[in-house]
Amino acid sequence: MRTSEGRMPALIATDVDGTLLDDDEKISARTRAAVHALVDSGAQFVLATGRPPRWVRPIVDQLGLTPMAVCANGAVIYDPSVDRIVSARTLSADALGELAEIATRVIPGAGLAVERVGRTAHDAATPQFVSSPGYEHAWLNPDNTEVSIEDLLSAPAVKLLIRKAGARSADMAAELAKHVGIEGDITYSTNNGLIEIVPLGVSKATGIEELARPMGIDAADVVTFGDMPNDVPMLGWAGLGVAMGNAHPDAVAAADEVTATNVEDGVALVLERWWL
Repeated sequence: MRTSEGRMPALIATDVDGTLLDDDEKISARTRAAVHALVDSGAQFVLATGRPPRWVRPIVDQLGLTPMAVCANGAVIYDPSVDRIVSARTLSADALGELAEIATRVIPGAGLAVERVGRTAHDAATPQFVSSPGYEHAWLNPDNTEVSIEDLLSAPAVKLLIRKAGARSADMAAELAKHVGIEGDITYSTNNGLIEIVPLGVSKATGIEELARPMGIDAADVVTFGDMPNDVPMLGWAGLGVAMGNAHPDAVAAADEVTATNVEDGVALVLERWWL
């Protein structure tokens, strides 16, 4: 642990799925109470998720708060209190083209999709989640629009998704890592055949730092919670990185400690050290 013992953190950042949410995508009353207590005490609270901004509202509604959100694995900073995209880091059309060529060659049969953002979470002027024909969505709430590969790769995007139903994300990532270099960074938040590539050097850690720096908050005064490989950078960067009891081994290895699972109020158990 790199935080000072007993010192109250200045900022808490938590992953959403598998961490803040239970397996029914709910925030428990205990966890919600712990978050409210820390905010009432003056600490900052930040969501750090692979979700796009348009999937943040259900979390905000459950929390009863509108914290800043680091979305798309660090590529997007979103302010739900005013429904505004504050900043976005993108892969260029050229980079997307190179990555798409690599992905389709290295993982035959994989479908491709990209996430784009406009000015707001549901900016109608910007088709936000577009996919190649026949793309099989990894989630139960598909909201993709199928377009040609040419259209898919024609504009900058905050991340590229590579999807192969029936494959393991870990295996896909290992194979892609042999070929993807300066084009982008590989990560994943589920092991059901979905890989995400974000701009090089972008992670949840860089997104949280973008928010913390103007407030004069150093990494040593930050606590982060996560459960999957896309959480590894922020778990290692923060003064205290906490992996969930249900976490992927890579997240556990990067963290300073392991709490209970997401269905056992693991986030609340840690926060209650300071706010009860």
